[in-house]
Amino acid sequence: LGGRRSAEGLPSLSRVKVRVLVEGSGEAEGELIRFLAPLTVDAVVRAMPIEGRAVRAGGFVYFSAPVRAGPEKARAEADAGSIAYWPMAGAICVFYEKARPYSPVNLIGRVDAGLDVIRAAREGAKIKLERA
Repeated sequence: LGGRRSAEGLPSLSRVKVRVLVEGSGEAEGELIRFLAPLTVDAVVRAMPIEGRAVRAGGFVYFSAPVRAGPEKARAEADAGSIAYWPMAGAICVFYEKARPYSPVNLIGRVDAGLDVIRAAREGAKIKLERA
């Protein structure tokens, strides 16, 4: 199942380590955290790897995802480093600065390293979310 391992060496069900690969920029690392939005995180994990084309918006990059989920603990604002699912757009968002998207997002995880890679993503670059 991936993610952190418990003391018994079993994969953690609450956190899933991920990588965000950005064509021409590099790779960021983070994790999806189930308690933030359990149904949405489960749907995203089942759909991985998810690949799309980067769209730049005010403070974040997003790309289309083959996931359909409604609002779940949706927030009108996200902090730098947040990974979210955007129900209105059917997209994964990665925030490189604190921002307010056009409509609420379901927070699903965090980028722990490489946020500069997301900030440098070019419009239309291939971007991929996969298990680390």
